Amino acid sequence: MGVIHIDDSGDPRVDDFRDLSTADRRPDRPGGRGLVVAEGTVVVSRLLASRYPVRALLGVERRFAELADELAGIDAPQYVASAETMADVVGFHLNRGILAVAGRPAPLTVSEVVAGTGPVAVLEGVGDHENLGALFRNAAALGVGGVLLGPGCSDPLYRRSVRVSMGHVLRVPFGHLADWPGGLDDLRARGFSVAAFTPRPGSVPLPELRQLAPGRVALLFGAEGPGLTETALAAADHAVRIPMPAGVDSLNIATAAAVAFYELARGG
Repeated sequence: MGVIHIDDSGDPRVDDFRDLSTADRRPDRPGGRGLVVAEGTVVVSRLLASRYPVRALLGVERRFAELADELAGIDAPQYVASAETMADVVGFHLNRGILAVAGRPAPLTVSEVVAGTGPVAVLEGVGDHENLGALFRNAAALGVGGVLLGPGCSDPLYRRSVRVSMGHVLRVPFGHLADWPGGLDDLRARGFSVAAFTPRPGSVPLPELRQLAPGRVALLFGAEGPGLTETALAAADHAVRIPMPAGVDSLNIATAAAVAFYELARGG
């Protein structure tokens, strides 16, 4: 479709990008149009290389030039606008200078999410979009094979999660465990050991996990604050803690997950 210059912020062709700061009209809301929004050249580049079908791009000319190689062959309109026109459309000034919107492909099945190698992260009640995005970024950096979402988790494709993940939520396979906690039995049947992270007494130190579970591991994390429910803890094979000095009993979930991912990667 090629390059299209836009100088009217009311142009209906850029409606997919409109009012991103208005909660009840945002295009990335699951209850709305359910579009995926990528911001900035790095995240847009990862979107272009992903399985998500790109619908359109909006940005300043300089940012399009930076993505010229990645955009070659992309059959989606590229709306070029001034920074002022773009700000009028979006609802705020976007320093990153470019946006892309994409549709959502069919959700991955559990089988597809766990088809790779490495550990799998399983989340319960992780409702904070920034924590979720940071966890996906850590998962991509530290060799996690996929992420499975249990009850109470936010949408990983919400704009803030995509941004905080630096686009890695578009790369790391994820899906939903509709049966909870029965889905953990399904993972166990696939050869996984389920390790629940909790600071409670009796949990084993993280460095010992590899000895207890030498095969593939599903790492189970709960919401920051309340942690995992008793139901989830009871369904796990092992309760695991990250050793910390006295007086410190918890970490941000994305940080805790990164420590766990690194420990397993380090142990081979």
